[in-house]
Amino acid sequence: MEIKQTIEVQEEFNKDRLDIFLSAKLDMSRNQVHKLIDQDLVLIDGKKPKKAGQQVKTGNRIEILDIIEINKEKKLQEAKDKKITDTIKSFFKKKIKTKVEIVAKDKNFIIVNKQAGLLVHPTQADESVALSKILSKKFKELKDVGDPVKMQYGDSKEKMENPRPGIVHRLDKAASGLLVVARTQKMFTNLKEQFKNRIVNKEYMVLVHGKIDTDHDIIDFPITRGKDGKMASLPKLDHGLPTDKGKEAKTEFWVEKSFINHTLVRVKLYSGRMHQIRVHFLAYNHPVIGDTLYYQKQYKRWSKKIDRLFLHCFKLGFNDLKGKYKEFQIELPKELSEYLKTVK
Repeated sequence: MEIKQTIEVQEEFNKDRLDIFLSAKLDMSRNQVHKLIDQDLVLIDGKKPKKAGQQVKTGNRIEILDIIEINKEKKLQEAKDKKITDTIKSFFKKKIKTKVEIVAKDKNFIIVNKQAGLLVHPTQADESVALSKILSKKFKELKDVGDPVKMQYGDSKEKMENPRPGIVHRLDKAASGLLVVARTQKMFTNLKEQFKNRIVNKEYMVLVHGKIDTDHDIIDFPITRGKDGKMASLPKLDHGLPTDKGKEAKTEFWVEKSFINHTLVRVKLYSGRMHQIRVHFLAYNHPVIGDTLYYQKQYKRWSKKIDRLFLHCFKLGFNDLKGKYKEFQIELPKELSEYLKTVK
């Protein structure tokens, strides 16, 4: 049977479930992915997977065979979801301006202030509005910077594509703040190594539900992806022994200001797991204000409505190619500073 698409597993998806990984990459439901696997239309490094929940590993080559029937089913599902999708698109069209604020420029990198609601790079749905697409139009050199992957569509020959030009790290769509984008491949490789070795300094201002009783703490629950596709914190001990499940994650915070029902915290990350701050503070019983994915119902009545996450990366520091430390800081966006005035 003919290979229609090839996807290589990157390090950030190491140990993810196969069905969840493909659901995100192919923009399909998990049921549709299960049908692909059940019909022997998925290969991992040339072999059939043992089960849909099999873990993928960095460097695995996932091959998708003839998926015409699955694509038909996918279109039917998309038609059912069209009303919801159009509502979401309409909301973000109103909220997002395509102009990106450039905080600083260097011949090797760009520092940008990403606004809330803007994707850092497109998903498998290939959204037309994303930070990487906007920057690529202004900085043409970005198209040659990144980690190209081999892709194949239909009967066309396999080709290399760069889906995330210049992008080294990300911020959640609903969050805002500082990002560094590499302008040269040398800087891209250098920054990747700094993130891997946890040299990069990232600090955030975050407003959470409830009053935190301590001035300082460290949250270090391991993080994994749950059966529902969302990220989740795990207990550090399993039957009294250190757990070997999930990925190591460390979040440190300091209380900046306490309110009756809220706390403003300064957060520093030592690892870059997906949704780390949001998942850790939910596990800490103080979910982030404005989070519609990781929340607790009892807190909703205490908060004025906000159309975004109260999560803002205000400080970013790293070493340039000469080994000199560079640090950048920005203020809270106006909508967050104004929201703080309403907090009790």
